[in-house]
Amino acid sequence: MLMVLDTDVVIAALRSTTGASAALIRMAVAGQVTLLINVSLAFEYEAVAKRPEHCEAARLAPSAMEETIDAIIALCEPVPTHFRWRPQLHDADDEMILEAAVNGQADMIVTFNRKDYGAAPKNFGIDVLLPSEALERVRQWLKP
Repeated sequence: MLMVLDTDVVIAALRSTTGASAALIRMAVAGQVTLLINVSLAFEYEAVAKRPEHCEAARLAPSAMEETIDAIIALCEPVPTHFRWRPQLHDADDEMILEAAVNGQADMIVTFNRKDYGAAPKNFGIDVLLPSEALERVRQWLKP
């Protein structure tokens, strides 16, 4: 199953290892799902994760946070970006997430801000799910 994690999901996973966001990353480590990423999204993960409030909440020094984000990015399958679909969304900052999903033929975008994506992902056959919904879908998909 292919998915793109919005930055808010990655940050949630770093701040709490017990939630659905962290469970999705553990599934990627185990090879049960494939996370997709493009260059813009990788830079955003790094920039946001290094904010002092996130380092403090995750109880990680900035250098440890950088290593952790690098490890998450290394889990991801890189997706080349094509800009021909812009603009699709109201928030230009979310376009890179949609582009990674479309170009990588993702099954889903996982985010806490589902409303930010509107109907655009559906036009490409991509679902937009909360982390808990994505986790449940993956668990159902993995059942024999």
